[in-house]
Order: sequence, then structure tokens, then C-alpha cells
Amino acid sequence: MQFDQAGAKALMEITSRPELVFVRGQGSWLEDHNGKRYLDMVQGWAVNALGHCPPNVVEAISKQAATLMNPSPAFYNAPMMELAKLITQNSCFDRVFFANSGGEANEGAIKLARKWGQKHRKGAFKIITFDHSFHGRTLATMSASGKKGWDTIFAPQVDGFPKAQLNDLDSVRALIDEQTVAVMLEPIQGEGGVIPAQAQFMQGLRALCDEKGVLLIVDEVQSGMGRTGSLFAYQHYGIEPDIMTLGKGIGAGVPLSALCAKESVSCFEHGDQGGTYNGNPVVTAAGVEVMRTLTAPGFMETVNERSQQLSTGLMAISDKWGMKGERGQGLLRALILDRDDGPAIVAAASSRNPEGMLLNSPRPNLLRFMPALNISKEDLDTCLAMLDELIAQVRA
Repeated sequence: MQFDQAGAKALMEITSRPELVFVRGQGSWLEDHNGKRYLDMVQGWAVNALGHCPPNVVEAISKQAATLMNPSPAFYNAPMMELAKLITQNSCFDRVFFANSGGEANEGAIKLARKWGQKHRKGAFKIITFDHSFHGRTLATMSASGKKGWDTIFAPQVDGFPKAQLNDLDSVRALIDEQTVAVMLEPIQGEGGVIPAQAQFMQGLRALCDEKGVLLIVDEVQSGMGRTGSLFAYQHYGIEPDIMTLGKGIGAGVPLSALCAKESVSCFEHGDQGGTYNGNPVVTAAGVEVMRTLTAPGFMETVNERSQQLSTGLMAISDKWGMKGERGQGLLRALILDRDDGPAIVAAASSRNPEGMLLNSPRPNLLRFMPALNISKEDLDTCLAMLDELIAQVRA
């Protein structure tokens, strides 16, 4: 296969892509059009929770696609109902709305909170979010995000998203007023550098929201679906949010997300929320298989074993090279570098021969790891050995 220059030129320019085409994937490995293999420690930004082309998900999609692809979200379909049931049975939530991306789920959470504010808080609409947060690429979710410069790219921004500091409860308290309807945060700021919320902060935040009569929304698009070593990240903190959003890993590679809410908050009226593909049976069939896999006996124990292996391995590399440690939860982790050579290590990993590795550097002094939740011990050992070799190469 040759690289298709005309095909590449036909795509809108939104990011810098290398001139390689991935043609197949299996588990933790990808193969490009030249036959070169890559150990994938990014997995589509934590999307492929079960690795590339998990057989049970492929079978479920194929079977469903041959049976019923799109009856319209105006009607029930079996996979949609089954997945909603599995989520509510395994969480503190009562209702689920399916969407197609994390940004769309977060947009829905913003709408739901504002609707609740109209009904219960005299039209309150402000949602306190956090510096360095990331909630999506719609106009509202970009405004909600605390990513530097995002308030001016498509100005004017959507009003009503004052920014607090993660793990600083006083900064949240200072922003709450009569127009506040909710506080929204990622339990682990992924794009911000894999920064976990502290347990004391999360518990204090729940108590503060109860005290002030506002909602607590957790954006678990990246941290949910087993990524942190529990099914949902909020479960680590011993609290119950009012609203949760899911995405990425919920579909194991297909476009699927979810807006989950307590019954007391589920106040949408008919016509308030919808979408052409929401609850599509093909993608929710994939989601059913993901949920069944994650909740199977022993699965999360294995995730936590691999998490400990990755954490220990990254700390050993940090100690060897005089870096600044590692952080994260479960299989969402970061190696904190002592200099800004993250992008150089990422580039060296991709170009390594005969086999490469896919890494991510959300900050120049950081490497982020989001492997498949079922990555093997052997593949994780390979990753750590490659990483040590690549650091030596870049810093030679």
C-alpha cells in the first residue's frame, strides 16, 4: 500500500499527522501500511479500553449490524436499554442519556444542570469549573474548560463558567453565589497533566455542594470505565455525584458517550435533548460488551495489578534518570520529566525500529500513559524497557 497524498490533501487540516497509515490493530499493537508494528500506550486517548479489535466487541457489533442498525432514537432498542440498565445497576445513577462523544455528553450535562437551575434555583446558570480542565470542543465545553487561550479562539465565549483551583476548596467557595447551579470537574485532569483530585477535596466539595444547594458534576470521559482501577473514579472518594459523563472507553473504539444523572436531577422535558444517533444499537451493543467485561469477576483486580506494575516501573525510570516521579490512578498515569523533552521522546518512540511505540506528551515535561485495561504483563514490561532505551537515546 502506498501513502495516498491526494486522500491526505482532501482532509481538512486540523492537526499535524505523520505520513503513515494504520491498517490493522490487535490488542496493544498497531501495524502501519509498511508493515511496522507499534506498541500502543495511548489507545486513541484512552478510547480502546479493551485494546484494538477486542473479539467480543467485534462479534457484538457485527451481529447487531446484521440485525438492526438504526431504528431512530425515537424508539427503544434492546442494546440501548441493556446498557442503560448495566450502568445504573453498577453506579449511583438512575437515568442515562446516550450520545456520541465526550464533548456532547458534557454539553448535555451543562444543559441538564441549567434546566435544573431554572426549576429549582430561580434560573441559576453558572457552573464552576477548574483551571487546566478539559471538557470538550463545543463552544460551551471549550468555555467550561480551563485550557489557556481557549476563551479567545472562538470568542465571544459562552458565559457562566467561573474557574476555581483544583484541590483548593476555598477557591470554590469564594465563587458560589445565587447564580451558581453546579460545580463540574474531572476527578483526574487528563489533558491538564494527569492531576488527581485529592480525597479530602472531593469529600469537601460534596459537602459544600450540599450546603449551598448546588449540583456536583463529574466528567469521567477519560477517568471512567475502569480506567482508574474502579469502575468509576468517583467511587474512590466515597461520594455520590449528581451527574456524571462518560465517553472514550465506554465504546471500546466506537463513538459512544453517556450522560448519567440521579432521578432527582433528571428534569429534561420532551424536546429538550436529543440527537440523530443517540442510543444507536450498533454502538450500544459494543458498550454492553465493555460493561460485561469490566464487571466480570477478577477483571478490575488485574487492572490494579497492571497499574502497580506501571507505577513501579515508571518510578524506577524516574529514579534512574533523576526525574520528578510519577502520578495518576489506575492505568491513567504520567511520568514527570526533569526537562521539556517529552515531545522528543514521543517522536523517537514512533520512529524507533524495528518496532515503535506510541506515547503522548500533554505537557513538554510529561509523558502520559493510557494503555488498554487488559494489557499483558509482558507488553507492559516491553513498554518500560523501550522507554528506558528511548530516554537514553534522546539524552545521549
